[in-house]
Amino acid sequence: MDKVTKRTVLLGLLGPVLDRSQGATRWELWRPSVAACQHEDLLVDRFELLYQRRYEKLAKVVAQDVGSVSPETQVRLHMVDFENPWDFVEVYGVLHDFAKHYVFDPDREEYLIHITTGTHVAQICMFLLTESRYFPAKLIQTSPPKRPEKGGPGEYSIIDLDLSKYDQIAMRFRMEARDDISILKSGIETRNRAFNALMEQIEHVAVSSSDPILLTGQTGAGKSHLARRIFEVKKVRRKPEGEFVEVNCATIRGDAAMSALFGHKRGSFTGAVQDRAGLLRAADRGMLFLDEVGELGPDEQAMLLRAVEEKRFLPVGADREAESRFQLICGSNRDLQAEVARGRFREDLLARIDLWTFRLPGLRERPEDIEPNLRYELDRFAERNGARVTFNKEALGRFLEFATSPEASWTANFRDLNGAVARMATLAPGGRITPGVVETEIVRLRRSWRSIEPPSGDSILTDVLGPKRASQIDLFDQVQLCEVLRLCRRSRTLSEAGRSLFNVSRHKKRSVNDADRLRKYLERFGLSWEDVTFDRGA
Repeated sequence: MDKVTKRTVLLGLLGPVLDRSQGATRWELWRPSVAACQHEDLLVDRFELLYQRRYEKLAKVVAQDVGSVSPETQVRLHMVDFENPWDFVEVYGVLHDFAKHYVFDPDREEYLIHITTGTHVAQICMFLLTESRYFPAKLIQTSPPKRPEKGGPGEYSIIDLDLSKYDQIAMRFRMEARDDISILKSGIETRNRAFNALMEQIEHVAVSSSDPILLTGQTGAGKSHLARRIFEVKKVRRKPEGEFVEVNCATIRGDAAMSALFGHKRGSFTGAVQDRAGLLRAADRGMLFLDEVGELGPDEQAMLLRAVEEKRFLPVGADREAESRFQLICGSNRDLQAEVARGRFREDLLARIDLWTFRLPGLRERPEDIEPNLRYELDRFAERNGARVTFNKEALGRFLEFATSPEASWTANFRDLNGAVARMATLAPGGRITPGVVETEIVRLRRSWRSIEPPSGDSILTDVLGPKRASQIDLFDQVQLCEVLRLCRRSRTLSEAGRSLFNVSRHKKRSVNDADRLRKYLERFGLSWEDVTFDRGA
C-alpha cells in the first residue's frame, strides 16, 4: 500500500503591523503571512488565517496576495474576537476555544503554527497551546531575507516541541535531576532502593513546588540536614532569593518563642529593649525550617498558620502587621496526627503543612547504606581536622559486620554513626583504624544503647495493643508477647525477627518458614508486622 502524502496546513495570526498593506508598494515589503507561503521547498496546501474584527479588510488583502504568490494554497479566514491583544487571559481563552473546536485530521494533514506574527502575548499563547498538544502541530518561525534589497521570502525554521525526540535535551534534564539528587544525598552513593526513590520524589517536589514540606522520622535521621540540602537544590535553580533560616522549636517557649519567630516591638515585654525583626522576617523570599514543629505552643501555631496562608503576621507588641514570603519546611519526630487527636496540635495547621510529607528512614532500615555513609563521615572528619584516616581491611569488615547486625540499634541514627567515626578516627594510630580500635568502639556503643531504658512490658503492650486489649491477655501470654514485641522492634524485617525467635527449632524442621510462623503467632493477638513495628514517636 502506497504511503499517503500528508497535506501541509499553516495556522497563524494576522500581523497588523508586519502584514500591513500600503497599496502597490506593499510588494516591496517583507510580510510574514504572505512570505510563509512563498518558499519553494515548503508547499502550504491550506492557510488558516486568524484575525481580529477591526482588521478584516487587511485580512482579505493578505488572503488575496497569498493566492497571487501561491495559487495552490487555499486561504480560510477566521475572525477571533478578543478586544485586547495584550490581555493574556482573554487571548489564551479565545485561542483555546478555537483549538478545541477546530477539526484536526493528523492522519492526513501536518500542521504548522506560525509564531512570527501577533503580539508577544499571542505568540506565547500559541506556543503554550502547541506544547500542550491542543494544536497537534510543530512551530514555524519566519524571518526576512538577510539582504532585503534582493527581495525574496526570507528564511524559515520548523520547531518540534516533542522534547522526547531531542536526546541531548532529554539527557541534560536527566543530568540536572541526577545533580539535584546528589546534592540531596550530599554526594553519597546510597544503595537502599527505597531511600533513593524517596530522594527522587523530594527532588521533583523541591524543583517544582514552593508549598510547605513536612519531614518526619526519628531523632538523628537527618531532617535538618535534608532541609538545608533542599534549599541548596532550589538555590541552584535560582528560585529562592532569600536565606535559609533554621530554628529548633524545642528550644524556645512562651514569649521567647513568639518573639524569636515573629519579632517584637521595643517595650512590648520586660527585657524588650529594642525592636526585633524575628526569624520569619529573616526568611523573607527564602526558606524557613522549623525543626520539632510539634513543640510549638497553641498561640505560636495559630500565628504560624496565618503566616503560611496569608504571608502576614503581627509581631509582639506591634499595631501593624509584618509581611514575609517564605517557603516552609517542618520537621517532627512525633506523630502529629496523634498530637492532633490529643489536642496538642492544630488540625488546620497540620492540614496546611503536610501537603508534601516525607518520612526519613532510620539508619537501621538502611543497612546497605552504612558503608557509604561511613566513608562520608571519614571525609568530613578529614575536612575538619586536616588529616586523612582510613580503616584497615580487617577493621572495616568487623565494624560493618557489627553495624549491620540486629545487635546495632543506632538509636540516634546518624548522630551515633558520626560520633563513632569521630572517636575511632581520633584514636587511630598513625591514621589507620585497627581492629582493636573498632572493638573498643563496639563496646562503647553497646553500653550506650543498653543505657537507654527499653519500655517495660506493660508499656510496650499498651503501646501496641492499647490498655483495654492488653488487660484482656493472660499474664503468661503477656510475658511471652512482650519479648516477641521487643525483638520485632529491634529487627529490620519479619524474616529477620523470625530467624532470631526460632533459631533453635528451625533446624529441626524440613521446611523452614520463620516469617510465616511469626506472622501466625502475631495474628493470635490480632496483630500484623506493621502494627508491631509502627514507631509512634516518628
